[in-house]
Amino acid sequence: MAKQYWLMKSEPEVYSIDDLARDGSTSWDGIRNYKARNNMRDMKVGDEVLFYHSNAKPPGVAGVARVKKEAYPDPFAFEKKSKYYDAKSDRDDPRWLMVDIEFVAKADEVLGLPEIKDDAKLADMELVRYGRLSVQSVKKAEFERVKEMAGL
Repeated sequence: MAKQYWLMKSEPEVYSIDDLARDGSTSWDGIRNYKARNNMRDMKVGDEVLFYHSNAKPPGVAGVARVKKEAYPDPFAFEKKSKYYDAKSDRDDPRWLMVDIEFVAKADEVLGLPEIKDDAKLADMELVRYGRLSVQSVKKAEFERVKEMAGL
């Protein structure tokens, strides 16, 4: 199967590209949106990810990551004390998944959402059309254009 491309959002005060660079890799847990979960379920080792800082000034692409481990059950869905607990999630048929990603590169400066929206080549990008989803698919041409714009 051909390599796929994605965009994953994180608030930088929760987990930033600098945190990923320091840690080398991380588990992408806590996703509680079905479309975002389905996107993670479709990820394969080696797929590339635009790491996006949301709720930031400016919000935008901060770097690149790579899928290190394919989707597996999010254990926080089963922990009653976790803010991600879901009483309806079944260990034998888990509702929520997570993936592991690894650091690839950090942009010198965040490529802001306004610059992305202003680029005609990115007009059909999910980020531009349906901005709220935390895990989105990205077309290869969009991925390459964003990388070019961000100097990555």
